[in-house]
Amino acid sequence: MTPSPMTPPPGCPMHEPKKETPPPGCPMHKSDTPVTDKLNELNMMPNLTQDQYADQSMELPTERTISSIPKAKDADSKWEYPSPQQFYNALRRKGWETPEEHVETMVDIHNFLNEEAWNEVLKWESKFGCECKEDPYLSRFQGRPQELSPKARWHSFFGGPKPFDRHDWFVNRCGEERRYVIDYYEAPEEVPGVPVFHLDIRPAIDSPEAAFFRIKEAAKEKWAQWFSSPASNQTA
Repeated sequence: MTPSPMTPPPGCPMHEPKKETPPPGCPMHKSDTPVTDKLNELNMMPNLTQDQYADQSMELPTERTISSIPKAKDADSKWEYPSPQQFYNALRRKGWETPEEHVETMVDIHNFLNEEAWNEVLKWESKFGCECKEDPYLSRFQGRPQELSPKARWHSFFGGPKPFDRHDWFVNRCGEERRYVIDYYEAPEEVPGVPVFHLDIRPAIDSPEAAFFRIKEAAKEKWAQWFSSPASNQTA
């Protein structure tokens, strides 16, 4: 499917953080860093605490927002987004220099993009038959920012932009697990100060059924591009 344009709230500072290489002897992994080394098997990330850094200049909220994304068959069991403090801790752990006053806005945008990504996943899931009528749920996910997906690598080979992030989401339904690949792209701003993102979301080609639906959707898009009538492109 064509990447979905997504415009989060104005004033997004997501492009502002700069990644810096920590110098030798950097204390970011020492005991005073608010993070545990044990990985959460559901997202392959360390379990970040709500503790503040010693050099933190302002207090950040520790409240967490409940998403609309189910994490189990029980519809009442939802994923929780990280609090601004946890989000800040994650950025510091990765070596990103991030203005603390922008963290809350960054969390809002992070949550917005994930909600939109789940909506796109549901559109794909509606194409797959499911006799038990069970609602899909996100059982686990993994960030893979350093690994280009085959599709992203192919497009970049011909001069296309590279995504700034990638996630693999594992969606369960009727006892079957389906992997989705999400490539995150930045797009030119249409309005100054209001960033635009494109999320390319599709089921990974891990099965003949997924390959069939990928080909079918691509063919439908090409057909619409090539044979759409001029009248259909006019606004009323």
